[in-house]
Amino acid sequence: MSTVGKPITCQAAVAYEAAKPLVVEEIVVDPPKAHEVRIKIINTAVCHTDAYTLSGVDPEGLFPCVLGHEGSGIVESVGDNVTTVKPGDHVVALYTAECGKCKFCLSGKTNLCGSVRATQGKGVMPDGTPRFHNKKGEPLYHFMGCSTFSEYTVVADVSVVAIDPTAPLDSVCLLGCGVTTGYGAAIKTANVQKGDTVAVFGAGTVGLSVVQGAKSRGASKIIVVDINNDKKEWSAEFGATDFVNPSELPEGQDIVSKLVEMTDGGLDFTFDCTGNVNVMRDALEACHKGWGQSIIIGVAAAGKEISTRPFQLVTGRVWKGSAFGGIKGRSEMGGLIKDYQNGSLKVDEFITNRRPFVEINDAFEELHHGNCLRTVLSFK
Repeated sequence: MSTVGKPITCQAAVAYEAAKPLVVEEIVVDPPKAHEVRIKIINTAVCHTDAYTLSGVDPEGLFPCVLGHEGSGIVESVGDNVTTVKPGDHVVALYTAECGKCKFCLSGKTNLCGSVRATQGKGVMPDGTPRFHNKKGEPLYHFMGCSTFSEYTVVADVSVVAIDPTAPLDSVCLLGCGVTTGYGAAIKTANVQKGDTVAVFGAGTVGLSVVQGAKSRGASKIIVVDINNDKKEWSAEFGATDFVNPSELPEGQDIVSKLVEMTDGGLDFTFDCTGNVNVMRDALEACHKGWGQSIIIGVAAAGKEISTRPFQLVTGRVWKGSAFGGIKGRSEMGGLIKDYQNGSLKVDEFITNRRPFVEINDAFEELHHGNCLRTVLSFK
């Protein structure tokens, strides 16, 4: 029986309030309107950003909502005027849209797109209304323009990309955020070159993806900084040359002086993948005088500010930020998937756990353990 043009009742995990477990229940997903796409989600992963919003410290967090932004699936139906995907296409949802027409897209200077940003931040579709309702008829907010914690979701047509149907959906869902964010930060935002020295603060999925990006570019030294020694082996597997645990440094030595000593004056590039503003300062100050660049990837808690002495910048260090690794989702995802398929981009190696979708709360619990990178959930 065709579901086109009709509401669909399906399973979803709803965040009704901050710091409480998700409620797995049946919700109603309305059909897509003009320039919208309804996707049957096959696989979704749990990312720290989902946990950050659920914790209640995200200033943009809205409840009740359907979280999730690392997801892959198959297009079920499309609204009017959708030309970029069609029913049956295998797709990855994109929290960073790409319309190709706005000032940002046309600038050639950024991957940030302005087409749906205003409504995406308010948890609604571009027309200002949601497509999700619970069984009581109460509206549920969307999340990051994706909401992949639902068996069916509706996204704007600028927030989805068709992919090679031979690519496994349970792997490429990770390209919707973590892997792409770190890998892109190294190869696009920083544009690491052969022989450069790199330090990565935080060895989660994003940090280890920075490591593999730097390795692919031929960096001469890749130092991972993390307070969890269990991350040492992973760091080496993804290409790190060194691992430093700041909590184990001898008395009187801090991480900045240690890194400067290891690299003859400081690093060409450092990356913060922690969201900790004190770590961000250390990452900048460990950069080489005259040319070192520090890239901020981690999302800090609400109200936090970064600081350093202006002299650090006057003497040539650069502070930069990176969102989704500077990658344009619709025009560049195909290349990332080719890299994965030919073995030059590690993706499967990040999947430490697999679970059926109903065990999503267990996946959130695993995320806070040092031995988990990504848990992939399956609706099958």
